[in-house]
Formats: sequence, C-alpha cells, structure tokens
Amino acid sequence: MNEKNHLNIPNHIGYIVDGNRRWAKSRNLPTFEGHRRGLDVAVDITEDTIKKGVKFVTLYLFSTENWQRAKDEVDFLMGLFSKLCGKLTKRLHKQNIRIVFLGSRTGQVKKSLLSLIDKAEALTRDNTGGTLSICFNYGGQLEIVEACQKIINSGVDAAELTVENFTNYLYYPNVPPVDLLIRTSGEMRISNFMLWRAAYSELLFLDKNWPDMTAQDIDFCIDEFSHRTRRFGGN
Repeated sequence: MNEKNHLNIPNHIGYIVDGNRRWAKSRNLPTFEGHRRGLDVAVDITEDTIKKGVKFVTLYLFSTENWQRAKDEVDFLMGLFSKLCGKLTKRLHKQNIRIVFLGSRTGQVKKSLLSLIDKAEALTRDNTGGTLSICFNYGGQLEIVEACQKIINSGVDAAELTVENFTNYLYYPNVPPVDLLIRTSGEMRISNFMLWRAAYSELLFLDKNWPDMTAQDIDFCIDEFSHRTRRFGGN
C-alpha cells in the first residue's frame, strides 16, 4: 500500500470469521480442517492488520450460539482454541500486542481454558503495539444483558445512566467502537456481533471464505473504508 499515508486507517476493525466449513467442503476436506486453517489465518490476519496501522482488531471466533453445533465439532474447536491461546500469546507478545477476550465467563467453557485465557491477558496486559480482542463464548445481546446486570448490582441510579457511562459496563470498556466491520463468506448479516460497538460501523461483506483471506484483502478493505464518507446522524 504505497499511499498508506493518504488513507484513512480505521482505528478498529472487527472480523466476523465465517466460511471455514464451506472452505473445507469445497476442497473435499473434513470440516475440522477448515477450522484448523481458519485459526491459522486468524493469527496472520491479526498481525497483518495491525502492521497496516490499525490499533484494535477483533475476531469473532466462537459465539454463544455455536454451542449448539455437534459435540465432536465443539470439542475439536475447544482444543484448537487452547492451542491458539498459546500460539497467539507467544507470537503477539513478541510484537508488543495486547490480547483480551470478550465474552461470558459463565456457561460451558472449561476452567482449564479460562485459565489459559487469563494467562494470555496477564502476560500481554502492558503491551502497547496494538490490541487483539477475541470474541469467545460471545453474543452481542448477552453482552448488553450482562452489562445491565452489572449496572443493577452496582446500584447505579437509572437517572444517572447515559450512553457514555453504559459503555463502562461492557466487556473490556477500553475497546472502542468498531469503525469497519468485515464479514467473509458472502453472508450479509452481523450475527449478534458487537451490537453496541457496531452502532455506526461501516459494513463490508466479502465473497470469499475466511481461510482464503490475505494481506491484499486487508489492503482492499482499508482502501474501501478510506473512500467512504462516514455519517453519524448529524449530517
């Protein structure tokens, strides 16, 4: 991207990671191979996106609804996520990138995996080269419900609640609104992703499966974002 200095680089890109299973099916491979390839690509895309000047990257990797999939697929994904925690932590920590996990700590997530998540966050807490937030056991509606529960439990007066201070009760409130939301696989919906933070996101739907994502695709997305005129209701 030779004209990088002339582009409007989004502060926060959110990726809805979609099409792993379709990628595998199109190649006559087992579904699991699509997920394995998808997570490898997730690491590369995170690094490449931050290198292009984006400060926050969010990956939507496992939703609260994904627990409804076949048990063997879910078990495989949990094993992959465990490996991903270690791989991501080592690679991104060396690059001064912080890792945080957005999602509910309740439900079916095993304590051993939660421990790996805690270790990844603790090790990278002071890194300043960019932030990767991983949506795991995440649902946008559940995030808002859990925020409301925190507000009620903290005794905040309803009259004092504002759009600005409501944000303080979301998962990791310092993760800013999503400027550019990208979904792969050709599907055109946001699927319960970042409902609060995506209120004024620019949306971009790519007609390719996630495992086929490349650094050139990131260039295309940033260029597309840079040529849009963002509107926030006031003009």
